[in-house]
Amino acid sequence: MEQRHLGRTGLRVSRIGLGTLTWGRVTDEHDAADLLKSFWEAGGTLVDTADVYGDGAAEYLLGQLMAGLIPRRDLVVATKAGSVPDPDRRFDGSRGHLLSALDASLARLGTDHVDLWQIHAFDPRTPLEETLQALDIAVASGRARYAGVSGFCGWQLAKAATWQLAAPGIRTRLAGTQMEYSLLQRGVEREVLPAALDLGIGLLPSSPLGRGVLTGKYRHGTPADSRGASEQLAPFVAPYLDDAAGRIVDAVTTAADGLAVTPLQVALAWVRDRPGVAAPIIGARNALQLTAALSVESLSLPDEICRALDDVSAPVHHYPDHDWSTL
Repeated sequence: MEQRHLGRTGLRVSRIGLGTLTWGRVTDEHDAADLLKSFWEAGGTLVDTADVYGDGAAEYLLGQLMAGLIPRRDLVVATKAGSVPDPDRRFDGSRGHLLSALDASLARLGTDHVDLWQIHAFDPRTPLEETLQALDIAVASGRARYAGVSGFCGWQLAKAATWQLAAPGIRTRLAGTQMEYSLLQRGVEREVLPAALDLGIGLLPSSPLGRGVLTGKYRHGTPADSRGASEQLAPFVAPYLDDAAGRIVDAVTTAADGLAVTPLQVALAWVRDRPGVAAPIIGARNALQLTAALSVESLSLPDEICRALDDVSAPVHHYPDHDWSTL
């Protein structure tokens, strides 16, 4: 699998990443082992997790697999901290919480460092400079090789990167930002992606298949074994089942038919090759699904297909972003 630099850094990652959101919950240790082995054998390196995935079970499973199945040195391990199980405060970006969470993550992962440590979300109750200081401490201490963020909107990302550049004594720079990005969700193109491109920060798209909708599985109903049929996950899928999304899925399916590939491959290739994207993070439930996603490696979409998909999925951005002077 092709390797890419994460932003303007020396960190190289596979251009498809493996997500572990369901590990320790829907995905048991046997399926996780099959997934990681298939990913590694295909040349994949970037594995993305978080301290709250499965209440820590995802990190623990990954640690066990690195101890007995896949060499730690062959993987680029990314994890996150900052989300907390508190309905009154969903995120805690304080230095104390973050550094304690990092130590706990390292213990579960069975390693002395992670390759990319990410703040899971912006915490409005903690001064941003305190959160960023935690990133600097983590990198300076060797517990993290690179630092990033997740879920930061455009101004938050720009403010964080600018503060890092201007603050005396701060050596750590943001390497990556993780945001949802797909043909069904192009909101990051408004401010986040331009900021990331300007600042040299690599984008790691989550949900690159539109929460599964872009595979075409929901075109004629909701499969019984899908997320959309799950009481817990149905609200997660529902926003992408409207008529506008249906037109985009139809276009993806038409493109796939013309290229003799699958809608999954078309949707994933589109986001993988967008400017500023380092590696989409895919969350397969089993090795069969993962193999289908990894088959995109040999696919590059023709320019005319990309333009058609761009047109049908174009987000509505007007004032103050585009053509505002003519409104």
